[in-house]
Amino acid sequence: MQVPAPFDYERATSVEHALQLLDQRGEEARLIAGGHSLIPMMKLRLANLEYVIDINDLHGELGYVRIGADEVRIGALTRHRELLESPELAALFPIFADAERVIADPVVRNRGTIGGSLCQADPSEDLSAVCTTLDASCVIRGPGGERVVPMEDFHRGPYETAVEHGEMLTEIRLPVRPNGSSAYAKVERRAGDWAVTSAGAAVWMDGPRIVDARVGLAAVGPNTTGIPAISQALRGQEPSEELYARAGALAAQSCSPTTDNRGSADYKRHLADELTRRTLRRAVERVQAGVAGDQGRSQ
Repeated sequence: MQVPAPFDYERATSVEHALQLLDQRGEEARLIAGGHSLIPMMKLRLANLEYVIDINDLHGELGYVRIGADEVRIGALTRHRELLESPELAALFPIFADAERVIADPVVRNRGTIGGSLCQADPSEDLSAVCTTLDASCVIRGPGGERVVPMEDFHRGPYETAVEHGEMLTEIRLPVRPNGSSAYAKVERRAGDWAVTSAGAAVWMDGPRIVDARVGLAAVGPNTTGIPAISQALRGQEPSEELYARAGALAAQSCSPTTDNRGSADYKRHLADELTRRTLRRAVERVQAGVAGDQGRSQ
């Protein structure tokens, strides 16, 4: 039987209380919310902690989706299920509904949180690709106050983030831009599994031309990656199959997958190419259909 090493357990009653406990308990203290990543690591003795600080009672403080004129703010304890069931979020950013439908299963979605997903920093994690695609920023709170870290700088390596000891992720911020939409696609070995490869795309248009575009890939390198070369190639262009093919080729060239039990490196590069084409095509179709015109405000 897999059993964690002995540890002490406390429940935080507020963000400030959680930060105080982290400071008091030292380097071997960790926060836990859904626990779908941390608990298996503890059972396998990959993480041997002296203190676990339960922050589930902070859902009232950090579980929210707030829609603003120029920005969407999502609390770090917002559950996957809440993201999936938010019509306002789906209207603004369809990529969230696309991704949440293929994340694990209802049991995980009922408990797992967006903050836990991002802080796990798994290279195959879905919401990291979503947030990279949407140019998100992460709000980190610590004893010295808040700091805002762009998604490009949030993940420092596999399973390593910009959240230092004594700090916690409290919020994710997403800029709202006019005439845009987004999409997500994932290939997995079985339903709810980690991605073999996944891709997210976001596109903003002015009439028939692409004003800007972003693509984020997961499971094809040390961390979720955005690809500036694709953005540069698509700006000012009219959508076409040739343009999608160019973007797909750039995606395949820009990633660095490894061969493992999910597939060969060449297969993953092929998927990066194909899924980039599909998500860009779908995002453009959604803009043209008015599914997320003005990021959902004029549909």
